[in-house]
Amino acid sequence: MALGLFRVCLVVVTAIINHPLLFPRENATVPENEEDIIRKMQVLEEKLHLEQLRLEEEVAQLAAQKEALERVAEEAQQQNESRTAWDLWSTLCMILFLVIEVWRQDHQDGPSPECLGGDEDELPSLEGAPLRGLILPNKATLDHFYERCIRGATADAARTREFVEGFVDDLLEALRSLCNRDRDMEVEDFIGVDSMYENWQVDKPLLCHLFVPFIPPEPYHFRPELWCSSRSVPLNRQGYGQIKVVRADEDTLGCICGKTKLGEDLLCLLHGKNHLAQPTSEAEDPLCARGSPYLDTMQVMKWFQVALTRAWHRIAHKYEFDLAFGQLDTPGSLRIRFRSGKFMPFHLIPVIQCDDSDLYFISHLPREPCGGDPASSTDWLLSFAVYERHFLRMTSKALPEGACHLSCLQIASFLLSKQRRLTGPSGLGDYHLKTALLHLLLSRRPADWKAGQLDARLRELLCFLEKSLLEKKLHHFFIGNRKAPEALGLPEAVRRAEPLNLFRPFVLQRSLYRETVDSFYEMLKNAPALISEYSLHIPSDHANLPPKAVIR
Repeated sequence: MALGLFRVCLVVVTAIINHPLLFPRENATVPENEEDIIRKMQVLEEKLHLEQLRLEEEVAQLAAQKEALERVAEEAQQQNESRTAWDLWSTLCMILFLVIEVWRQDHQDGPSPECLGGDEDELPSLEGAPLRGLILPNKATLDHFYERCIRGATADAARTREFVEGFVDDLLEALRSLCNRDRDMEVEDFIGVDSMYENWQVDKPLLCHLFVPFIPPEPYHFRPELWCSSRSVPLNRQGYGQIKVVRADEDTLGCICGKTKLGEDLLCLLHGKNHLAQPTSEAEDPLCARGSPYLDTMQVMKWFQVALTRAWHRIAHKYEFDLAFGQLDTPGSLRIRFRSGKFMPFHLIPVIQCDDSDLYFISHLPREPCGGDPASSTDWLLSFAVYERHFLRMTSKALPEGACHLSCLQIASFLLSKQRRLTGPSGLGDYHLKTALLHLLLSRRPADWKAGQLDARLRELLCFLEKSLLEKKLHHFFIGNRKAPEALGLPEAVRRAEPLNLFRPFVLQRSLYRETVDSFYEMLKNAPALISEYSLHIPSDHANLPPKAVIR
């Protein structure tokens, strides 16, 4: 116990002795330590201040970066909103364009409003002045030109038709007498078509086009197949068809005996028990392509030329002129040459009637500048020439007396013919002129075709052609045209087919298109001077010929 108290007292005494306040003068290290501490604290304070400045600078940089990122995000959002709005606007514009295009295609059969006046709005107007502002001759000049030049040049048309028809009757009769009805094709009576039989032939020499239908010998018959009967037809084969040569005992379209087994106790009354269809060899099918049941255009051309040559040799002794083929690639292009040196060309075109309609398949047309060649020798072009002649006759009955529709066509054909002689052939032909006129006849009132409106209707026809050329679109008048008169009896399959663009070659051949457009505008530019010149002076090839100068 005493030892413990001693230890406590010793500790207390030691603490009192060592306390710094009891001996302040003797402790000389305290002030030095305080100055060091203050100095270190100042240095530390400066470091902390610098660190604070650095941190504040970094915070400011981070704030600036954040603000920049927010600004970029805002701009991106605005761009996205703008892009979304633009995409929506583009979509709406595309939809509107498609609607307008569909509407335009549904209403394209009429002429442009600039040419029609104010009452026709079926077609959109052209940009710029129609016909490039070129001024055509007035009505008085056109009337004088027509009376002196065109009417006088076509005065011999009736006598030319009469002479050619009489000769062709005799030629075809001789052809029939030489044919074997059991093996050869049977030729029917000819049909007059085109400008000479529609009374708008202008160019010299006067040229008759005659269709010569033919049918196969028994037991064969032709089965036409239109292009519109198939869903997948190439564009270059639209307007064509094929003709299948079928034996009567092989045609099972209307009989079920070839599609089902009748059994031993049943008998087909059409074909009989022993009259079964047998596969025929290609040698048995007349004028067909090798290895095909379809009629071959080349074989028909060769047959027709040989048949005409034999028929002419049979009757040549009765005539005082020579007969020869005019164009080697056209089967019925013939030329009569008189001893006086004058000649008279005409075309005999072998055709095949399409069912019971007035449509005819033709092996070859006289060359049109914009026409395309068929895809194969079994493709036959479908001709509407007879329907076109019927439509013009039917329309003429409703028009005023002395209507100017054929006069417009004749003047336009005359200008085109003279332009071809100046610059060579282009992609524009007489058939395009006639197609444009048919569209105008369907869209115009009969009163608009009075004789006193010749200049207005001629300008309208040229405006229609200009618009068609600029759009590279001139639809066939009958194919796909549901506005065609039902009284014509056009087959329903043709009326409901897709419209056929006659100017489709211009889309594929840019050089041909450029030449055609340039030639068209040059024709318009030369028209006033040409009409004035021919009105004052009629060249020898357009003067009235004496009757015996052409036919002897």
